[in-house]
Amino acid sequence: MPTLIQKGNTYFAQKGSYFEGNVKVDGDFVVPSRTHFWGRLNVTGNLELGPRSSVALDISCWSAVIGSQCRVKGPIVAHGDVTILDHASVHSVQAGGKVILRPGVIVGDVTSEDTIIVHGHIKSGNLVGKNMKVLGN
Repeated sequence: MPTLIQKGNTYFAQKGSYFEGNVKVDGDFVVPSRTHFWGRLNVTGNLELGPRSSVALDISCWSAVIGSQCRVKGPIVAHGDVTILDHASVHSVQAGGKVILRPGVIVGDVTSEDTIIVHGHIKSGNLVGKNMKVLGN
């Protein structure tokens, strides 16, 4: 497994890393662009997945920001908020907080205990939340 750099409770992956197998991080995890995970990604804190990165299986975390043009082939399960940025492709989302979907996102079913906010045009399965807001066209 590539080396993670730790600063306080936050871990940083090195740019362009490949992680074989499952990865568990106790704390927050900042992932630079073009980083690839060939297994599960389990983060006890907040996850920031950099642009054009990929995860082969599922993600579990406290909260997540999924960068533009990322591919997550399994479900994302988060206790808090999930933001999926432009043109990312995600299997599905189950969140305890808000879910924000940016333009061009492709996602399966989304379940939120709070509000789902859709910016612009997306492709999705069922969207289930306490509130729905659609902004833009």
